[in-house]
Amino acid sequence: MPKTSLAIPVESRILMLREQKVILDSDLAELYGVPVKRLNEQVKRNQERFPADFMFRLNAEESESLRSQDATSKTGRGGRRYAPYAFTEHGAIMAATVLNSERAVEMSVFVVRAFVRLREMLATNQQLASKIDELEQRLDTHDASIQELIEAIRELMTPEPGTGRKIGFQLPPGKITS
Repeated sequence: MPKTSLAIPVESRILMLREQKVILDSDLAELYGVPVKRLNEQVKRNQERFPADFMFRLNAEESESLRSQDATSKTGRGGRRYAPYAFTEHGAIMAATVLNSERAVEMSVFVVRAFVRLREMLATNQQLASKIDELEQRLDTHDASIQELIEAIRELMTPEPGTGRKIGFQLPPGKITS
């Protein structure tokens, strides 16, 4: 796996947008060692290689949400003029092919591995969630059984109501013997 000079791991740059795992054009350009402008130029020149399931432009709401999460703006004119592109795993690979630089090819392998690791982590989390659900169901079953057992013990501990008659010899009222 190639070493990168990036301070932030690739996995943390992968976002969930529109129920897809994506990486933004600025992060992808940094990974590939090219300016964002160059990446986007190549994407525009090769639009047929980037169908909607490979890449999409963020809408205003998504852009604003990301900007407010970062709490910073780009230097220069106060930020970007256009909303960023979001690349899916396949779009990130395709971007490396249109850039065709040594670093882009090297980093495309790195990016693919990051997406695969993320997919594996999600699968592990889903398996863990399934096991937790199974345990909760078992506990619910056990709780019901324990509750029934406690009720049965309480019934056994409760004295049976008597007939009200005392057992043994009783003197008629008013007669006292010495």
